[in-house]
Amino acid sequence: MAEGEALSTSEVDGTKSDHAGIWLDKVSKSFSSPDAGKIQVFKELSVNFDPNKLHVVMGASGCGKSTLGYLLAGFISPDQGNVGLGSNAVRRPGPERLLVFQETALWPWMTVLENVIFGPKVRGDADAREAKEAAQTLLRKFGLAEFADKYPDQLSGGMKRRAEIAQALINRPEVMILDEPFRGLDVMTREILQEYYLDLFEETRQTTVFITSELEEALFLADKIYIMGDQPARILDIIDVDLPRPRDFEVTVSKKYLEYKEQAIELLFQSEES
Repeated sequence: MAEGEALSTSEVDGTKSDHAGIWLDKVSKSFSSPDAGKIQVFKELSVNFDPNKLHVVMGASGCGKSTLGYLLAGFISPDQGNVGLGSNAVRRPGPERLLVFQETALWPWMTVLENVIFGPKVRGDADAREAKEAAQTLLRKFGLAEFADKYPDQLSGGMKRRAEIAQALINRPEVMILDEPFRGLDVMTREILQEYYLDLFEETRQTTVFITSELEEALFLADKIYIMGDQPARILDIIDVDLPRPRDFEVTVSKKYLEYKEQAIELLFQSEES
């Protein structure tokens, strides 16, 4: 499937898409640089991310993965084409689509608990007691209950990442978009957080678009891997990862895992040569 799954979805406004997939339809996007001039990131890119699946987008650094995440989250708009969630057009950020950035998004003057309840509190979605109870439940799930009253600069890198994911999840988004959330962490912390997120996904089956440059991370997490090429960015192929769930690190030594790894490496070499 050289260019992803082509769509012809009409643009319809709405407020909620029950168990909906998120998609791009013939999206073009470019940026201007004083040094390089016009940079065409996407040209008529169409791709569909099915509901209740963990989709991993991977490719070389600078190929447009983060731009894809920003488009899906509504932080930037396409020059041409449409972005949508189910039958609803994506025109701006919204609580049904939350992006976890590469950089920390915790407010340094707020405690962990205050950071997590910030979204519902600002929107008035729940009273203070309900928001606090929901936050405490998430912090227990992520092993952060004892750090609820700590400030971000008192946390390790891995704890900050867990707090940021809790900060997103309390808003009950339909779609989670994670832009290399474990980048820069040591190997052990990274693997622990991968297991945390995988356990969470297998419990909720929340539609997820997970962006990474790490092949092993992609294979361990994904239901589908989207191999992205660049100049301009495109989906070279989609790998359906048929590994059993619930999944743990034992799967990484299985014959099937190694076959998927070989397939992905070949596609990644193709993306560098194209």
